[in-house]
Amino acid sequence: MLMKSARAAILGTALAILPLSITPAMAQDSTLERVVIAHRGASGYLPEHTLPAKALAYGMGADFIEQDVVMSKDGVPVVLHDVHIDTTTDVAKKFPDRKREDGRYYAIDFTLEELKSLNVTERFKAETGEQVYPNRFPGEYAIFKIPTFEEEIAMIRGLNKSTGRDVGIYPEIKNPAWHKSEGQDVTAAVIKIMEHWGYGTPESNSFVQSFDWAETKRIRNDLKYQGKLVQLLGENKWGAPEGTDYDYLKTDDGVAEMATVVDGLGPWLPQVIEGLSADGTAIMTPTLIAAQRAQLKVHPYTLRADQLPKWAGDMDIALKAIFDDAGIDGIFTDFPDQVVEYLAVRPQQD
Repeated sequence: MLMKSARAAILGTALAILPLSITPAMAQDSTLERVVIAHRGASGYLPEHTLPAKALAYGMGADFIEQDVVMSKDGVPVVLHDVHIDTTTDVAKKFPDRKREDGRYYAIDFTLEELKSLNVTERFKAETGEQVYPNRFPGEYAIFKIPTFEEEIAMIRGLNKSTGRDVGIYPEIKNPAWHKSEGQDVTAAVIKIMEHWGYGTPESNSFVQSFDWAETKRIRNDLKYQGKLVQLLGENKWGAPEGTDYDYLKTDDGVAEMATVVDGLGPWLPQVIEGLSADGTAIMTPTLIAAQRAQLKVHPYTLRADQLPKWAGDMDIALKAIFDDAGIDGIFTDFPDQVVEYLAVRPQQD
């Protein structure tokens, strides 16, 4: 009951956009090994990638806040998880004639002004209109808007100023090859903004991530970006970008090759923890062992309290496996408050 009461107090305070529920002393220092990455914000409580969800994550004590970046028709980087916008906004109601032949609505077909006219909701299924996570923020309370990448950076930097903390940003470049086929270079746009805001050095409190291995190499080698990079790992069966072979990247040789370019890996959680052994400790995968030997940061995705791994009966079991057993450096989570609470009462051992 005490834990639930504390969580409710955090939520109530942060909803007022007052990031005081986690003090600088309580929050994880971003220089430590174990970091909390707010996955699309505090998206377990508020619609993903909205500024209120990001402010709430900040107030809950996250070390990094994630931004997925896509492009508008007029070339403005905006924060949305998908290149299409019909399962998180009311675009089908406001612009019924703007869908493509596949029946989908794409951010790149709308100007920034048009995107700003939309209301953002909790993610729902296009076929039925039902929420993907039914117990999250009710979709009928659609009072949220799409932020630009720079608007979000400005808010986080402003909160860093007003609180004395140093919360980092963690943008993902979404579907860069697809954007190029549509005439937009989302990668160059993101890197330009990162460097403009001072996130272009190895010391910057930021990471840039991508699922596209060819594009990750382009960022480092062609665009000469000096900030920290993370290679995201998926599964080939999901539809890997051209030039990206996740089966290879997960091998010892693949990890060694990535280590020449990136500072860390962002694997799917099952790619680093297979489950629990008979004594209840985490079973580490060869990919995780190789990454740790290569001294790469490992930041898996995504830990959700309402969609736990099959081997985890509750969040504490999952977090013990991730941090205490496997020695993983950080975790993407929809529920940053719960991870912050876990780490606050379990100081890192030297």
